[in-house]
Amino acid sequence: MAPELSTFEARRRANVMNNAKLLKDSAEVAAKMRRAAAPPPRSSAPKKRKAPEPAPRTRVMPTRSSARLAGAGSESNGDGVKLEDIPAELKPPQPKRIRKGGDLELSNLQVEGQRWSSTSALASFVQGAQPGVRTFTKEDIKDTSDEKLKGLRKEMDDLKLYEGWVPNDIKITPERVYALTFHPMQDKPIILAGDKKGTLGFFDASQKPPEPIDEDDEDPDIPLPEVSAFEVHSRTISSVKVPEFDPNSVLTSSYDSSIRCLDLHTQVSSQLWAPEDDDEDLGITCIDVSPEAKDTIIFSTLEGGLGRLDRRSKDKAEIWNLSDNKIGGFSLNPLLPHLVATASLDRTLKIWDMRMVKGKGELRHPSLLGEHQSRLSVSHASWSRGGYLATSSYDDTVKIYDMTDAMKWKPGEDLSTKQMTPAHKIPHNNQTGRWVTILKPQWQINPADGVEKFAIANMNRFVDVYSSEGTQLGQLDGDGITAVPAVAEFHPTLNWLAGGTGSGKLCLWM
Repeated sequence: MAPELSTFEARRRANVMNNAKLLKDSAEVAAKMRRAAAPPPRSSAPKKRKAPEPAPRTRVMPTRSSARLAGAGSESNGDGVKLEDIPAELKPPQPKRIRKGGDLELSNLQVEGQRWSSTSALASFVQGAQPGVRTFTKEDIKDTSDEKLKGLRKEMDDLKLYEGWVPNDIKITPERVYALTFHPMQDKPIILAGDKKGTLGFFDASQKPPEPIDEDDEDPDIPLPEVSAFEVHSRTISSVKVPEFDPNSVLTSSYDSSIRCLDLHTQVSSQLWAPEDDDEDLGITCIDVSPEAKDTIIFSTLEGGLGRLDRRSKDKAEIWNLSDNKIGGFSLNPLLPHLVATASLDRTLKIWDMRMVKGKGELRHPSLLGEHQSRLSVSHASWSRGGYLATSSYDDTVKIYDMTDAMKWKPGEDLSTKQMTPAHKIPHNNQTGRWVTILKPQWQINPADGVEKFAIANMNRFVDVYSSEGTQLGQLDGDGITAVPAVAEFHPTLNWLAGGTGSGKLCLWM
């Protein structure tokens, strides 16, 4: 009789049998999976495929349909599907926008449509010249209530452009005019001008004009006016002066660091002053002389210096360093020549007294009586015979200072802020740019009519005339003026006025 199995042994044998069965079932399943994954056997002879019969071609005509009736908007493709509903990756690529290069004028870039057609928002920023647009008209003369002022304005309005030749035919210098003046003789108008290259030109407006042109002549031969020109300097002529007390002498200054005197009788140009060192470059920006000190020439430099030259002495000129910047223009008080008004790139107008020169070495200079600072650089200071001082500056103003009490000033006088405040401030476009000579006010030296007035060019191709009270007396124009007569000046006594342009042409009113 077999021994009875314990519970543990019976359980162990049952587990062994179950495990053996599981292993057998797993082997059978793995064999089936290998057979199913095996590729089918290839036949030794491949079967030939029968070519399908070609289907007959039929032309499919597009069916016309209305996108509007289908509910498609303007922003849709041809199938009526809105573009915003198309995924980004399926949209057609947009053409690349090409960058705009060079200078662009807004007038050519305005967006179409009435909504964007206005330019009034930019009007306040426009400061450029408007050729031919008057800022003083005959209506202003007609509306003048003061009879004396009205008479002065009519007198200026009666000045007419010289009719002998049109301005474009009177080329007084080969290059741009930088300085201009009248000869003080009164029997005929003779104008002198200096240009950018150092040429001094002469024009006699009393010469006989050409005969009237025959209207039937299609190609008339018009003779040009007679103009004399001489290369007296090697660089820009910055000033031309013909003193009333010495009308046979023509004083000129230049950026070539020299001051010369042309004797009209002997027709010889003599050098009055130049730096002792030939290699020293000391450009002269302006010169002035006074009938009260006939032998003294005052000059200014590009380096901010003011010099005094005595023609009677063999001593070299004394030069004072008054500014770290260029002194563009200055003038002497005609009746008090010890008083000098300088206009500088440092934005100041300064009044100096040469009766009191203080300091030593480079610190030596005339006594500074007062100064007034503008917002931008001051181009020129011009003193009238009556004591009024006119300046032009790049803040687009012409200022007039009342210095009529200068006779009472003591040496070294300390002028108050009130005394240095402009009595009149005139809005005036002084933005000349690169090709127009800087605008400078020039007083009539000794007016025969007793009216103190100065001339300054207008960027709209006119010449403006103002009184010492800042009142506009006239605006001179004429047919044939094609450029700004930037360098404008009166005859010393008569109401003749001339202006030189950037191409060396001359405008003359008489």
